[in-house]
Amino acid sequence: MKNFIWATLLLLTGTLSAQSIRVQGVITDSIGAPLELANVIATVKESGDIESYGITNSDGKYQLDLGKGNTYVLKASFLGYETLEEEVTVPADGENITKNFTLKSQASSLDAVEIVYEMPVTVEGDTITYNADSFNRGDERKLGDVLQNLPGVEVNDDGEIEVEGKTVSKVMVEGKDFFDGDSKLATKNIPSDAVDKVQVLRNYSEVSQLSGVTNNQDNIAINIKLKEGKKNFWFGEVTAGAGVDSDSDGRYLVKPKLFYYSPKYSINIITDFNDIGDVPFTFRDYFNFTGGFRNFNSGGGTRFNISQSDLGFAVQQNNRANAIESNFIAGNFSWNVSNAWDASGFAILSDNKTNFVTNSLRQFISSGTVEATESNTDQRNQLGMLKLSTVYKPGPDFQLDYDALIKGSNQTEDNSTLSQFENNTNDIVQEKDNEPFSVNQNINAYYTLDEKNIFAGQVQHLYQDENPFYKAVTDLQPFPGILPVDMMVDRFDVNQQKNIQTNKIDAKVDWFYVVNNLSNFTFTGGVTYSNQQFDSNIFQLLDNGGRLDLEETDPIDGETQPLANDVRYRFTDLFLGARYKFKAGKFIVTPGLTLHNYNVANDQLGIDTSQNDWWLLPDFNTVFEIKQSENIRFNYAMVASYTDVNNFAEAYVFNNYNSLFRGNRFLENSISHELRLNYFSFNLFNNTSISAALNYTKRIEGVKQNGVIVSINQVQRPENISSNFPDETFTAFGNFSKRIKKMRFSLSANLSLSESYNIVNQRIQRSDNFGQNYRFSARSSFREWPNFEVGYRVNINQYDNGGFTQTFYTQQPFFNVDVNFLKNFTLSAQWDFYDYTNDNNTVENDYSFLDATLYYQKGDSPWEFSVQATNLLDTEFLNNDSTNDQFFTTNQFFVLPRIVMFVARYEL
Repeated sequence: MKNFIWATLLLLTGTLSAQSIRVQGVITDSIGAPLELANVIATVKESGDIESYGITNSDGKYQLDLGKGNTYVLKASFLGYETLEEEVTVPADGENITKNFTLKSQASSLDAVEIVYEMPVTVEGDTITYNADSFNRGDERKLGDVLQNLPGVEVNDDGEIEVEGKTVSKVMVEGKDFFDGDSKLATKNIPSDAVDKVQVLRNYSEVSQLSGVTNNQDNIAINIKLKEGKKNFWFGEVTAGAGVDSDSDGRYLVKPKLFYYSPKYSINIITDFNDIGDVPFTFRDYFNFTGGFRNFNSGGGTRFNISQSDLGFAVQQNNRANAIESNFIAGNFSWNVSNAWDASGFAILSDNKTNFVTNSLRQFISSGTVEATESNTDQRNQLGMLKLSTVYKPGPDFQLDYDALIKGSNQTEDNSTLSQFENNTNDIVQEKDNEPFSVNQNINAYYTLDEKNIFAGQVQHLYQDENPFYKAVTDLQPFPGILPVDMMVDRFDVNQQKNIQTNKIDAKVDWFYVVNNLSNFTFTGGVTYSNQQFDSNIFQLLDNGGRLDLEETDPIDGETQPLANDVRYRFTDLFLGARYKFKAGKFIVTPGLTLHNYNVANDQLGIDTSQNDWWLLPDFNTVFEIKQSENIRFNYAMVASYTDVNNFAEAYVFNNYNSLFRGNRFLENSISHELRLNYFSFNLFNNTSISAALNYTKRIEGVKQNGVIVSINQVQRPENISSNFPDETFTAFGNFSKRIKKMRFSLSANLSLSESYNIVNQRIQRSDNFGQNYRFSARSSFREWPNFEVGYRVNINQYDNGGFTQTFYTQQPFFNVDVNFLKNFTLSAQWDFYDYTNDNNTVENDYSFLDATLYYQKGDSPWEFSVQATNLLDTEFLNNDSTNDQFFTTNQFFVLPRIVMFVARYEL
């Protein structure tokens, strides 16, 4: 298979090279100075179609690839200069051509602006503007398809946009937020034919007053410019379909979408109802969706995160679920109330029902016990989110922001599991329920006193209430010797109630003192205060309908006490910091120091425990601007990490039927040294994009799990492990992308090496894990020929936990093709093959997935009809592997069957 892929690529590249020649040259001004980032475009004289384009480098050089046997018009332009045109004929036996241009300055640049804007790519400062039609192949359907054609832009498998190796979290349309905080909703829903220009905004700052005094190198936003016919008009589409699966069950989908944009306001409405496994908004999206809230005091050196109770819910994916039914509706608006006042917001409602059928093989490291499980799980997640935002900016010197994000959900899970181990069989029924609710508010004020002094104030408040309930009914006695259950029952019915309430306030004030254009000071003062209440209890329901509240015996005084938590936990961080940012040549350097006073207190079982720490935490940031589109960034930070109430509550809580956890009121913080080195180069001259990152973290006296494992039962308690056993993590990422003629080649690698320590059965256990992911692909961008993407993925996971080693391999060749034929038909197909094995040859599985869609659309008709088929090969299951310090796991997931749908789409 690999040899076939390489042979195909070499043959295609050679064929393309033989059918074209290279035009190259230099663009200078009237005195001979090279013009960097000037544009050259070649259009076919007869049709006016764009054949090729080029951007000059720092030496004014450009290069184009033109097909033989045609006549072209070359246009060279640069902002503020007159545009030159020359005609070039390339005969069938033509050779490479050199063509230089000398551009003359003009008094008015208005005409030049218009001409430059029509170019495929323009670069002005930190903004790269792509003309979408210059890159579109003709088979694009959503924004994500358009973005994949653009140099330097990637769309990952989850639909998230990545630029320069960083995920884009803000997407705007005509300068207005599109569901702030998530890019996937944009890539999967905005119609491709509405997109005119795509602007990549590097070093993006939401507050213009702070753009020159803060470090924004990791901030990237995308702004979509719409075509004129899509402005001041409602546009969108209505899609509906019906079909059948291989089990003869009926299937459906309904997806109306509506958009409106005007200078005054915008409205976006997205809906999606289906049972074919297409999940528009996953449970992971819900917890990760910040709504665009800024990271508070990200450079201050404190890491204190409030945990969220997800009940161990799986992530809804159509490649791991046996059945999925999704109902989704979302609305987004923006309103320019006045010249000084903008308002925006969104609402999201989602209802997902998912069935998972999973077989697992779990090997416990310390005991050597192997547990085989067969489980069937029904989950339902009803989610709701509402965000309201407003920005008041009466002038350039003052800005006031307010945001409120409300999240709520109702989560239920019913699970039946058959567990087999050591000649034992345990039939287990588990139930989970949770109704988490949170309100996050944020208010910011920015004031420029004069050209030397800028002030910024920020206050955030989080209220969160969670009440997860857990129930396990088992044949075998749960946790013998730990849980004092009543033995006179047919089956053991153990339940747990839990409630965690959180109030957290963050507040700080920044004073930016501008020394000159090359340097400024930042002085910061603030506080983080968190107050949490944690309550839980474990009880048994008896056969006679009674209830037994379980108790435990104190090993010291022999007193019995309920297996219940009643904990109040408080965390306070008072801090003062200073940073100095200066520019020296091509370097931008920002060293900083922050002084912290931490106070941690918890009250449980009638005893107060507290600790008070002082830490002086340094941080350092430097950027080496090699060129305008090439830089190296280095970051160092010393970080103090504190945990929330979940790790302090000392009474037992259930994780699942064979895992108990109890907290530790005497936990202390850990200290981490975190280093990041990033490199990025985006060369429009030779259409090459390179991004790479090296990250290293060393955590000292981290919070680790002290676990006791008996057979398959685990009991864990967090502890601070000695500084002689630090956790170390090294990750490396690299991506290389190059466009050669009509082909785009990409090569990426992700490496992760970790060394960690935990305490298992009273001994310190070392774990070394090495993960490797490699991906190579070649993607065409022909307008007349069929388009395809062919590639190869390799995933290698090497685990060494406590001397037990395993290695798992997944090799995945893939092939995608889009073919236009008979004028009005398009065939799109995607094929993925998986070869899953381990080094001991105890696991080996080959499977593949084939999806295909046949589209029919006559000319410019608003109607499109299609026949869509997923999992054409009717693959039944797939595999994956994972590990932790207690066990290795290999999973087999049963997946959705073959589904064939007839779908109609009407474009509004």
